[in-house]
Amino acid sequence: MTWTVAREPHDSPVAAALWRAYYTEVSDRWYLLHENHATAPDELEREIAADTGDYLAPPTGALFVVRYAGEPAGTAGVRLLDPATAELKRVFLRKELRGRGGAPLLVSAAEDAARALGAERIVLDTRHDLVESRSLYSRLGYQETEPYNSNMYSERWFAKRLV
Repeated sequence: MTWTVAREPHDSPVAAALWRAYYTEVSDRWYLLHENHATAPDELEREIAADTGDYLAPPTGALFVVRYAGEPAGTAGVRLLDPATAELKRVFLRKELRGRGGAPLLVSAAEDAARALGAERIVLDTRHDLVESRSLYSRLGYQETEPYNSNMYSERWFAKRLV
């Protein structure tokens, strides 16, 4: 089986399905950890709809989809925060395909897009409980850094030089 990575419109049906899978997993993990229940269906729908991903559209953003054996398996996006800094967004790989090499391909595509947009540095935020993500970022050369935002659920911040 082979991996392929390609740009995808942020509002395509494939992107929407992967956004739903991503958000459902991270939201349910947070609620199960902190409140011992999954995300309420109405909250899930409201939050998925609220983040349209417009910031991942050209000319200052990009979204990538990785496919495994031709099937959509995950996403990674990038957007410019300022002329020299990009932000890595929506890094997600379906649970059953993790550990097979797809996530590094996605992150690499996003980093290349950030460089093409002129970024010299890429940043991201994540949570304590997303240990798989934190491990991935460390393996790919990201280092923990000071907070660059005040997102409610952000607990860890990473950065990497691109040049």
